[in-house]
Amino acid sequence: MLKDKSSIFIDDKAVIGENVIIYENNRIEGECVIGDNVTIYPNSFIESSVIGKGTKIYSSFIEKSKIGACCLIGPYAHLRSGSIIADFVKVGNFCEIKNAEIGKNTKISHLAYVGDAKVGNACNIGCGVIFVNYNGKIKSKTIVEDGAFIGSNVNLIAPVKVGKGAYVCAGTTVDKDIEAGSFSIGRVRAEIKKGRAKKYLDKKTDDLT
Repeated sequence: MLKDKSSIFIDDKAVIGENVIIYENNRIEGECVIGDNVTIYPNSFIESSVIGKGTKIYSSFIEKSKIGACCLIGPYAHLRSGSIIADFVKVGNFCEIKNAEIGKNTKISHLAYVGDAKVGNACNIGCGVIFVNYNGKIKSKTIVEDGAFIGSNVNLIAPVKVGKGAYVCAGTTVDKDIEAGSFSIGRVRAEIKKGRAKKYLDKKTDDLT
């Protein structure tokens, strides 16, 4: 079903399954395959990609990628070339995936960059996680095995491997392999200075520079 034919472009090379709903302001370009029961909400661009049955896409940019069945993509996700997304995956708000494989039932819900990586099944990639794949000269790969939990604002500096069922605490920078089932935390201890807030806030702006 096309909700507004005048604002929808579908390339002649595209193959569209049954019971597909495409809302207004969408562009499907190149040799795309859209599976049965897919819903594409407004303002998405899909180029030369495969979308599995039952997947829902919300206002996202997808290029030369493969998405499995019953996934939730977006809003405002960017799947760059070489992204392979298994079934029942969530790639949420403002996430970017590039040249990466994402395993079944994994959730990357918001504000993350996953580049040059292989992520296993049933993993959690928290808010603000960065797969640091480029050191200014070469790009390297990160592996996150099944069931790993990556907390918010974690940096994974490739090449690195996070083992099966490992737990990486929020705010940690990982630059060496973590064994299966291990717990990793790396934070600078915060200092609390009682009563200092009012003194700081009462200062003039010029005194703080």
